[in-house]
Amino acid sequence: MSEFLLAIDAGTTSIRAILFDRSGRVQATAQQEFTQHFPQPGWVEQDADEIWATTLVVLRRVLAEAAIDASRIAAVGLTNQRETTVLWDRASGQPIHRAIVWQDRRTADVCERLRAEGHEAAVAAQTGLLLDPYFSATKIAWTLDYVPEARARAERGELCFGTIDTWLLWKLTGGRSFATDATNASRTLLFDLQTQQWDDALCALFDVPRAVLPEVRDSNADFGHIDAAWLGAALPIRGVLGDQQAALVGQACFAPCMIKSTYGTGCFLVMNTGGERVQSRNRLLSTVAYRIDGTTTYAVEGSIFVAGAAIQWLRDGLKLIDSAAQTEAIARGARGNHGVYLVPAFTGLGAPHWDPHARGAILGLTRDTGIAEIVTAGLQSVCFQTRDLLEAMQRDGANGACTLRIDGGMAANQWFAQSLADLLGVPVDRPEVIETTALGAAYMAGLGIGWYDSLDQIATHWRRERRFEVQMAAAEREALYRGWAAAVQRVLERG
Repeated sequence: MSEFLLAIDAGTTSIRAILFDRSGRVQATAQQEFTQHFPQPGWVEQDADEIWATTLVVLRRVLAEAAIDASRIAAVGLTNQRETTVLWDRASGQPIHRAIVWQDRRTADVCERLRAEGHEAAVAAQTGLLLDPYFSATKIAWTLDYVPEARARAERGELCFGTIDTWLLWKLTGGRSFATDATNASRTLLFDLQTQQWDDALCALFDVPRAVLPEVRDSNADFGHIDAAWLGAALPIRGVLGDQQAALVGQACFAPCMIKSTYGTGCFLVMNTGGERVQSRNRLLSTVAYRIDGTTTYAVEGSIFVAGAAIQWLRDGLKLIDSAAQTEAIARGARGNHGVYLVPAFTGLGAPHWDPHARGAILGLTRDTGIAEIVTAGLQSVCFQTRDLLEAMQRDGANGACTLRIDGGMAANQWFAQSLADLLGVPVDRPEVIETTALGAAYMAGLGIGWYDSLDQIATHWRRERRFEVQMAAAEREALYRGWAAAVQRVLERG
């Protein structure tokens, strides 16, 4: 009997495979990091073959951890880091270049040129996105121009483009599935939100051949089967979502104006806007939340490029900590940031600033500044950036008295979660399962095979583990935020 749903969560720095039961409870987990490459300042690359190999390792490991045969899995859901761009040979399946990661800034000049030519308003109206190197289209064009003969091969239909979901679908199905879902397509700058199709005019603007693009399907569509050679059974892939949309589903934010915030490598605040596409007036993004059985639900999103990556930098770059888990005790002992602010603009600043040239800074250093103050500032930087997004969202009409649902690795940090409530001035809810990205992919797969009748049924499985109420006085909160705003302004001026 098929008893489980298997989620593949292909994140920015690691791959997870998580086994869930029908009620959304975790039964087994496997995770493994993969290599990040930084060939030049502002450039971020990954080896697509390593991503595939790592995926296969964690899939086999999670089955071993659960001590089950693959035949007991009813369906597979896939969720992925979005915008990261892979191009590969259609015949051999070999990538023609390293994957260019969503954080990468190498095409900033192209975006500035298109903006100067007056294209941004029309592009935003059609795609919901801004002209920024964050998105896939300029990455595709750069790769085709950089790799010898790639553009000619693409025009002849010899190359495939995909975000990580499409790449893994291709590999998992032995090249039989060349597809993506509407949520991932909506992050490329090539997808029209109104028609829900690839757009020829956008392809022409960004110089991307239509022949390289995958088929766009519903989020709960049939994406083929994992080849039996990989896991010992042919498993149906019945749910695909970009990671932030998957977290929205995992958090059961199905009603308009419900908001979730995910804290992984970056931070992403997403508000469900229902069947209405909302055009932000505050440089947030309009995007597809999910598309189920042909019906599209939209969202407004604010994107922070560096959240957990800032803590990773404190660990791996500065060697101030041995593990991310240490930060909670360090920050609790510091009792404040002592006027120190870390602006982690390592790859520019995302919403609402959208400055690809901004670079990180630590401000307010004095002789008595130590590790504790810098670590505290690193955690608080994520809180302050979340407030930047929430305020922009509220200016776009979001309910100012909302409760924020949080998830992702950083959500496990008690000090961080409480500081988030304090610095935002709103209650923060943490669910029992904080790996809601994987959970959302599993739920979508369950919906695809009929395990769940509706989103409302899925919502009944959401369970709150803890609510963090606001404890900080408003005057203190505003003083700290003014310091943050001043620090960001210095970074923007320097950039």
